Amino acid sequence: MAEVLAALDCGTNSTRLLIAKSDGTVLHRAMTITRLGQGVDATGALDPEAIGRVLAALEEFRTAMDHHGVVRGRLAATSAVRDASNGNVFLERATEVSGVRAEVLAGSEEAALSYLGATASLGPATGPRLVVDVGGGSAELVLDTLEGLESISLQLGCVRITERCFTGPPPTSAELDHARAVIGAELDRARAAMPHLATSRPVVVGLAGTVATLVQLDRGIEHYERTAVHHQVVTAEALQRWIDQLSHEDLETRMGHAGMVPGRADVLLGGLLVLEAVLATCAAGSLLSSEDDILDGLIASLR
Repeated sequence: MAEVLAALDCGTNSTRLLIAKSDGTVLHRAMTITRLGQGVDATGALDPEAIGRVLAALEEFRTAMDHHGVVRGRLAATSAVRDASNGNVFLERATEVSGVRAEVLAGSEEAALSYLGATASLGPATGPRLVVDVGGGSAELVLDTLEGLESISLQLGCVRITERCFTGPPPTSAELDHARAVIGAELDRARAAMPHLATSRPVVVGLAGTVATLVQLDRGIEHYERTAVHHQVVTAEALQRWIDQLSHEDLETRMGHAGMVPGRADVLLGGLLVLEAVLATCAAGSLLSSEDDILDGLIASLR
């Protein structure tokens, strides 16, 4: 009989749950915007209120796990907890509340699990693939080459870029230039660590809320539906149009777009600028969205 497994992801911007059987049957998915990484880039510590929001989400997730009869699970914390001086305190509390041992993933493991989850349903590759996971605090890049996987974790999450570079929507021209300079410096580091990044012309597979929200905006999908967002192509031209538009809008105007998600309107532009730079680095004309991600990789690691 197939076991019931759970994967929990305590990210910088959202807290998410996937419950699935060991044979791959998905039973439940849930996501709550919790902004765990609020202020971490500036203070170096997790805010008590942010911790409280995540713990409240984990309490709800524990109820769902009990309902479905989960027998094993993994709870992964990523960029915000890696960077925080009080990360261990959070891990202890998260373990108590969820009943699953909380662990901090190194950037390399986060990247590998994201790649595993994102590519499992794509079928055999006909060429190189670059998986780009734009989180709240970091962005993971994983490139499949003939020599194996090349990967790096960059300090380029949508929350981090927003807090570091913007004073509020809309940003000034100088703030946009600063954000692009920060992103460019990190991608210089990526090119040094990933020799094939700029030459392999990969298919770019984009993960996480930044990409899903971009698809919703570009397609005018007012309410999220996984099947409507999963495996959709967004061109570099469409991405640029949304960057240009959001760059001139205040928060209220941004929220008026069909498909904009509460809790993302203020930070989405930062994530889109990361995608812009990645596509330019790879000379890619589009990206493929994937709703399969690190949660699916965590479930696969439990089988």
